[in-house]
Amino acid sequence: MIRVLLVDDERMVCAHLRTILGVADDIEVIGEAYDGAEAVESVLRHRPDLVLMDLHMPGVDGLTAIEQIVDLPGAPRVIVLTTFGLEQYILRVLHAGAAGFLLKDTPPEDLIGLVRVAMDGHTVLSPAVTRDLVTASSGRNAARERAALAVASLTEREVEVLTCIGEGLSNAQTAERLFLSETTVKSYVSRMLTKLACANRTQAGLLAYDAGLIRR
Repeated sequence: MIRVLLVDDERMVCAHLRTILGVADDIEVIGEAYDGAEAVESVLRHRPDLVLMDLHMPGVDGLTAIEQIVDLPGAPRVIVLTTFGLEQYILRVLHAGAAGFLLKDTPPEDLIGLVRVAMDGHTVLSPAVTRDLVTASSGRNAARERAALAVASLTEREVEVLTCIGEGLSNAQTAERLFLSETTVKSYVSRMLTKLACANRTQAGLLAYDAGLIRR
């Protein structure tokens, strides 16, 4: 049996999920929790095999709960089941250690199958979530390519100055690191912003990230 814990601040959602999963002979809902803190406590108490977790809940949110649950000994698989598949949430959830990201419009019969697939060790994503990730990845790749091309037009010293800007260093700090005068650094910054078509240091710093000059 796949022992499942349901986590959602809307009790009717939990009841609906319990009904859906109850159809499967190999799935048992062993408990419900209504916020992130209760979810962690319920995992410790019930030791489920899998947790279906909403993200947006009062108190401790789903993302925080996931980060705590996946660090537990013998941690269960965790699948996010939420309404919105915003890119920043998808990436953060997967990086936190979740086994999947599903939207609440997932057909009931598909949800049962995806629970089984997740328990087999695979990552499960709703089709819309997969499309968002592909689109986001394409956008990030294009940004990286543009940034790398722009940085290629800089001199070695200008790249060093750009790296310092990306790390948030002031002109004075940059001068100290590179053994230059502050006046010289200001000159480099001015020329570099013109070459990169950046309006300010913030844009230059973001470009440094996209170009891979700064470790994330």
